Amino acid sequence: MKLYRLLAVTLFAGFALSPLGASAVAQSGDRHVGYYYPAPATSEIYEARVPVLPGSDRKRRIGFVTVMTNEMLKNPYPPQFAIFAKGAEAEKLIITGLNANSYDTLFRARGLFAILTAVARATPFFQEQPESDRFTFFDLAKLLGFSQITYTDGASFAHQIELR
Repeated sequence: MKLYRLLAVTLFAGFALSPLGASAVAQSGDRHVGYYYPAPATSEIYEARVPVLPGSDRKRRIGFVTVMTNEMLKNPYPPQFAIFAKGAEAEKLIITGLNANSYDTLFRARGLFAILTAVARATPFFQEQPESDRFTFFDLAKLLGFSQITYTDGASFAHQIELR
């Protein structure tokens, strides 16, 4: 899989747009429940180790998702998951598994997050940061200004992470 290239290009594109280069259980007002994902069965709060990067706005978050999606579509095989941003400021990251019996448990979702973390840590941007070996994919999402990540298997399971 070309995830390293995917995330490296994504980070480059996301930061190039800049002048500077758990309890999030689905609330009754979550209009995405039932449309993009089922009501999350599990949730957590993640205390990010990084602040939001200055200039991380709706445009940057949508750019991140667009670059990731375009890179996945270049692979010679179908994407294993879809990633998109929702919310008035595109502050909610949604990751949807696209294959039956894949990423259909919290443990498998955590496996995907571990892969995305390893890829993020290998990027030049993260490697230049002090203590970058402690950063996770969730930290990358916080840098970009996402406040929530919802993962779903696309069928019956959803997990939500509130980023603080």
